[in-house]
Amino acid sequence: MDTIFESDISTNYAEDNILQLLVGIGENPNREGLQETPMRVVKSFKQLFGGYQLDPMDVMKTFDANGHDEIVVLKNVEFYSMCEHHMLPFFGHAHIAYIPNKKVIGVSKLARLLDIYSRRLQIQERLCDQITTALMEGLNPRGAACIIEANHLCMRMRGVEKQNSVMQTSSLKGAFIDKNPEGIASRNELMNLIKL
Repeated sequence: MDTIFESDISTNYAEDNILQLLVGIGENPNREGLQETPMRVVKSFKQLFGGYQLDPMDVMKTFDANGHDEIVVLKNVEFYSMCEHHMLPFFGHAHIAYIPNKKVIGVSKLARLLDIYSRRLQIQERLCDQITTALMEGLNPRGAACIIEANHLCMRMRGVEKQNSVMQTSSLKGAFIDKNPEGIASRNELMNLIKL
């Protein structure tokens, strides 16, 4: 089936469904403030879920590391995503790191990788893992790490309604997860760099 990004027919179908949703919650979709809402929602979905249209490997342009073999970390990268369980936003910051193995990647590409995966229906745990998996596959580093701290509106607006809860998740691969002394040292160094 076409997505709302691929054809006018799919876009019209999506707009019709948003209209039915408005009716279903008890709204009048013909009132002035809602007449263009289906069109606006579909337009916003094209941005919010634009990650489905992008291939993470397309951003994995690498460069010679010129001997650099120490941790590279991009801290406090803001992101927005939508939880797949309630289609409500979650948002926060990610710390993305890797240890080069002859190749490095442009720093903006780490942020782009986060955007590609966060602009899909997600759970935070999988988001972390998708980023480190893509780095391991596309860059072949000695190790990759992603640590995310996020606020989930499904926890704040509904359900348990806990207003100050923050979820932290991590995905560590390669040298960052090794149990040997080098792995432990790499993990400790990463945690110290993130705290700075």
